[in-house]
Amino acid sequence: MLTLDALQWVCAVLAALLVGVSKTALSGLGVLAVALLAYVFPNSKQASGFVLPMLVFADFVAVSSYRTHTQWRYLWKLFPWTALGVVFGYFALGRISDRGARVLIGGIILLLAAVSYWRRYRPASPDDSAPVHWTVAIFVGILAGFVTLIANAASPLMAVYLVAMRLPKMQYVGTAAVFFMLLNLFKVPFMVDLGLITVQSFSFNLALAPAVLLGALAGRWLLKRVNQNLFEQLVLLLSAIGGILLIL
Repeated sequence: MLTLDALQWVCAVLAALLVGVSKTALSGLGVLAVALLAYVFPNSKQASGFVLPMLVFADFVAVSSYRTHTQWRYLWKLFPWTALGVVFGYFALGRISDRGARVLIGGIILLLAAVSYWRRYRPASPDDSAPVHWTVAIFVGILAGFVTLIANAASPLMAVYLVAMRLPKMQYVGTAAVFFMLLNLFKVPFMVDLGLITVQSFSFNLALAPAVLLGALAGRWLLKRVNQNLFEQLVLLLSAIGGILLIL
């Protein structure tokens, strides 16, 4: 088992709770979990592999809860490009610094969140009903795959994208759940090959599994009590906070 001090264990348990809530309610909380884990694992590349089994477990819980709400047409548009982004991240992992990766990812998330706020609150126009251009799915897909391998920070990026698709909250969460389950399972062989998933890291994840499950149950309870407008506002706000935390 990994040797941690008391405060590091507190941060790890809180992060596991936030992972559970993020998977079944507010995906933007995922980056807050990443920020907590940065204290446990100062090396973001190490953290990316260490917590992956925990994310996969939370994904399965979320999919079991919301799979009937999945909008597969969005997944078909995104996932091939996301897989390509994972491959890019695999080759870039040893060539980019932790600090450079975090600043780049945080800046892009803030930019996308700002564009989403602008689209929500600008005066209405006939273009508001038009679908988002297909090239956006390519850009978001590749970037999501890249950043999830580098720093497990794709959740705020996908949050902004799915809000832009104007999905109802149940369809949003169901689509995100399947997307991240497929993405995280796809990442596993790459993380094993890089030596970032080990017997020690798997034991660490098993110890945190109850906290992940508790957070997932809390997220299910919360989602039923949040209306659509508040849900979208919270998702965008948490995504922006996540981007700032990555930069700082």
